[in-house]
Amino acid sequence: MNEKQGDLQNRSLCFFYMMKRGNLMKKVLILSDTHMPKKGSALPDPVLSILKDGVDYIIHAGDWTERAVYDELVRWAPVHGVKGNIETDNWAIELPEKKIVEIEKIKVAIVHGHLGKGKSTPDRAFRACCEDEVDLIVFGHSHMPYKEKRNGVLLFNPGSPTDKRREKQFSYGILTIDSSGFEINHSYFS
Repeated sequence: MNEKQGDLQNRSLCFFYMMKRGNLMKKVLILSDTHMPKKGSALPDPVLSILKDGVDYIIHAGDWTERAVYDELVRWAPVHGVKGNIETDNWAIELPEKKIVEIEKIKVAIVHGHLGKGKSTPDRAFRACCEDEVDLIVFGHSHMPYKEKRNGVLLFNPGSPTDKRREKQFSYGILTIDSSGFEINHSYFS
């Protein structure tokens, strides 16, 4: 048995074990404000490492800048994303301003956070989605990691893996979903 076959067998056994326990976990990479290629010619190593480890989905909350970012991400997993305020390529016309997806019974609203009324980006994101009966609102725009529960809905901004602005570190988010619910956290790197 070669290394690739052994890896496939280990993954199959792990999948079988998780199915038997009734605890099939989904892992979602959450990104925003990649601003590529202006802020980087490639995805940073910590993000590539997560992708190589395997994710089930990728969420991008806008400001991709160019389609090449989408093309790179979709090679790793299905991508759900929205338009930001800087997209200029023709492909961005196809991106929605808001998207609602359901992953394992968790309803997720995705917006960039630059549109609508509100004093802050989290306020605008919340107002854009507050009538959608979702569990989680993912947004970007400010490049500032954010996590807060508001009226029973979790708001989450992953920050930026390529343009930290005034933040001390670059960041992204990881959403894990299993039969007991979901958990979402920031991952930081320098």
